[in-house]
Amino acid sequence: MVESVRQRKRQGPKTGVTIKMVAREAGVSTATVSRVLSQTGSVNPDLEERVRRAVKTLGYQPNAAARGLSIGSLRNIGIIMPDMTNPYFFHVVDQITRGASDDGYRVLLASSYGDPDRELATALELRPQVDGLVLLSSRIEAAGLRQLARTDTPTVLVNRVEQGVELPVAAVDNVAATMQLCGHLLGLGHKKIVYLSGSELSWQDQERWKGIQLARHMGLEAVRVQAEGTIESSYEATDRALEAKPTAIVAFNDLGALGALSRLRDLGIDVPGQMSVTGFDDIPLARHIQPHLTTVHSPTQELGDLAWSLLSQRLSGSATTEVQYAVAELVVRDSTAAAAVSKVSIQ
Repeated sequence: MVESVRQRKRQGPKTGVTIKMVAREAGVSTATVSRVLSQTGSVNPDLEERVRRAVKTLGYQPNAAARGLSIGSLRNIGIIMPDMTNPYFFHVVDQITRGASDDGYRVLLASSYGDPDRELATALELRPQVDGLVLLSSRIEAAGLRQLARTDTPTVLVNRVEQGVELPVAAVDNVAATMQLCGHLLGLGHKKIVYLSGSELSWQDQERWKGIQLARHMGLEAVRVQAEGTIESSYEATDRALEAKPTAIVAFNDLGALGALSRLRDLGIDVPGQMSVTGFDDIPLARHIQPHLTTVHSPTQELGDLAWSLLSQRLSGSATTEVQYAVAELVVRDSTAAAAVSKVSIQ
């Protein structure tokens, strides 16, 4: 369970030449180099020629041993996630790993760092080394997902639903859960909120914002403030959130809520007396911070089980591409209270 498999795959066994170096020499992306070397998807003939010329010029040598092992079952599963430091992803991965281990599979982990091109390149590079792939909160463009769907490597998406992509999906119903959260705030008298967003490339962010927009029909006014779903980005975005004079801040996830709580504390703004704050995911820290965080419990155990079940079916030859949804539930704790007249200010 180490990301270093990705670096080992990229490096030629003798020359030390990497795919990134080949891409630079050819003037193309690493994803294009991977497609040429793995012979997956379509590549412009001119680009393919440039890649092969760069390979020859630099003396790049793919790991032939790993490619040779691709014949038959390797008993390896690859999991790619956008952020290895996010506890939410860790718990989903842990559950997938339990299922894989019980069935005799090892797990190889890699991070895309939220970069769609890097994620696709990593997926293509891992293919010769694994029997199947799981993509957590994938940022890959739809065309790239369709490319993966056409390969012979079983692939499952987790928390990414994309129309026209023939891949099985395990996902949380974000819209219903977010509307439930908004209903809780409306019940406390909140009429204006700020949504501290996640990455614009995140399907879950789009779904949660959709739920908030639907809550507008119930009388909730919402302003979106861009963050990235991290503690630091949300800490920095909180000042902009306060400019909208909300009575509650709804963070994309619990990490975002932690960032908002930290900034509000620095500003001397009482939570929940002057400002309510909510998160999403219910990571373990959410129930231990002060005040205990009102959030949405995203069922990581069920989600991991669904993901492994779908991949197991694919490994056994099943062709299902249906979406399996897990239900998330509101958890009310101490960070939300009756709305106060917004008189907070940035010092």
